[in-house]
Amino acid sequence: MAQGRPRVLTNGMLLGGLVLFGLLLAGVAAYFALFETAIPPDVYTHVENKTGALTLWWGRVSDDVVQTSLRSEESNIHRDDYVGPESCKKCHPKNYEDWSRHPHRWMNALADSSTVSGDFSGQQISFMGGEGTFYQEGDEYRMRLDRGGQHAEFSISQTIGSRFFQYYVGQQIEGAFPVDHAINSEDHVLPFGYWLGADEWVPVVHVADSDEFPDATHTDPFNFFDYPFPQYHVCNMCHTTFAMADSLSRTSDKLCRHAPLKMHWAVAAHLAEEHPQLLNGRAKVTSDSEAFRIFDDMQTWEAPEHAVTLGISCEACHLGAKKHAEDEKHLPEFFPKSPHLLVDADPEQVESGRNHMNVNWACGRCHGGDRPQMAAGLSTWNSTELSDAVRGGCYSKLTCIHCHNPHQPIGEEWSRTPDEDDASCIQCHKTFASPSTRKAHTHHPAGSAGDRCMNCHMPRMNEGLQDVVRTHMIFSPTNRDMIEANHSNACNLCHIEKPIAWTVQYLNEWYDEDIPDSLTQDFYPERDQPVAVGWMHSQYEQVRLVAAAALARNGDKWVLPHLIRALDDPHLLNRQFARIGLEEMLGIDLSEKFGYRFYMMPAERREPLQRIWTGLIPE
Repeated sequence: MAQGRPRVLTNGMLLGGLVLFGLLLAGVAAYFALFETAIPPDVYTHVENKTGALTLWWGRVSDDVVQTSLRSEESNIHRDDYVGPESCKKCHPKNYEDWSRHPHRWMNALADSSTVSGDFSGQQISFMGGEGTFYQEGDEYRMRLDRGGQHAEFSISQTIGSRFFQYYVGQQIEGAFPVDHAINSEDHVLPFGYWLGADEWVPVVHVADSDEFPDATHTDPFNFFDYPFPQYHVCNMCHTTFAMADSLSRTSDKLCRHAPLKMHWAVAAHLAEEHPQLLNGRAKVTSDSEAFRIFDDMQTWEAPEHAVTLGISCEACHLGAKKHAEDEKHLPEFFPKSPHLLVDADPEQVESGRNHMNVNWACGRCHGGDRPQMAAGLSTWNSTELSDAVRGGCYSKLTCIHCHNPHQPIGEEWSRTPDEDDASCIQCHKTFASPSTRKAHTHHPAGSAGDRCMNCHMPRMNEGLQDVVRTHMIFSPTNRDMIEANHSNACNLCHIEKPIAWTVQYLNEWYDEDIPDSLTQDFYPERDQPVAVGWMHSQYEQVRLVAAAALARNGDKWVLPHLIRALDDPHLLNRQFARIGLEEMLGIDLSEKFGYRFYMMPAERREPLQRIWTGLIPE
């Protein structure tokens, strides 16, 4: 989750990186006057980041940029432009009510009796030879870690999430971590969270690292000298609502990844106006390290002090809406504007309303980024949906809100019917509105699983919070990269019993493909083996996870041995998903019936697994 550090060049060098916003060409002379009083005209800094969408300037913006860019005298991204969600309630009661139940609202909250969902009645968890205990001390929620005669006790200040899991944020108040350790003074994500549906404490996942590690190298929460979980400010960049002006300086790489236009942001001018304490009375930086110090200071901002609201609230998408709250005729704008922001575009290119690019960017400011990928480029786990979407088809016109109501919660399961999902596709692909035409394309009976658009073009290949969900990268089931690499393909996610030769035969016949047999020789050593069974032995843990979910959805009893073996996968997360699938398939509780817990280490789970084999597999 950590942000990559941009490369900074100082004293006379343009500053390049990620970008955002601005509007309306205004007088050049007035613009220079805005900065020259505090910032020497010869000082430029160039920050370079991944997308090139935003250029950060430290000092007066160069003449050629000012003369060719648009700038607005008004703003909708500074802290004083935000009024908070309570100001929206009077005129938008339905949207406010829906938002109040939305997971976005509870992405982050102060920990109290109205927000904490975990069981803090003294419950315990045993993990990696240590023990976690969860209890209350008066009105305060506590988490304690014990192992080998050492302990650490944490006071919990904030919660993260409330839909499937709830994680906790806090600081050490007593224990083994050295007094100079940051965990004594800054909020960190704590190592255990509460699984709401299962009513149990579990280790957190996908927090400290981009991917999960196998048992032998798994993150050790009882390492009292080198705490492995991040400071919460790494998470609050997306889990809270900050004024965009602040985010442009502190999290531009994440924020601007999917920005629709190239922009220039005058960092020091903004800081001098709103955060002068960061400049220490100076208007220029004299070294890279000094510039980075300021950026680093901003990245460590704690949400309760600096954010507009905890959680994702109205103005995270609609931007500062103070003028709209004062006058309903002044509609909120989806594109940012500020006197410190210049937009490298023609006036007709800058649209402030709810158009295709602005809507998707509003989502992409958080739902974008990098994850481990399968062969075709799709991410293996969630929260980067827009980045996945733009790698595939359809997003030149499709918006996120075609399928997702931004105000209403989805619920624990996807609530739209398959017909409604198909209708989302058919509104553009009208050729397939006729069942007979679609059947000629899918070669499956109308209304069957194989006739559904998303089962083939958005198959379940993405690790969600507690289920394998649809990828947002819309692509073809004939994708050769996935076939060649023996990664999950849409055909065999349903036809789990079929070998690769069967799959390739029909793809070639039905879609005029020419996938040669030689393409699959190296990666499918067992040519007659069901493809899905082969996935269960893949060297890639993501492929094994998707395969186990597919076998469990199928529900045939012959898959039981394969799912039971998945309960011994070296990756904790794979075992958790295998447990979910197996329990749903059989209607049992593996912990209650066999004493199995997915986070057990290899030696601990040996006996429970033997009981599962004996109890579920007939002689």
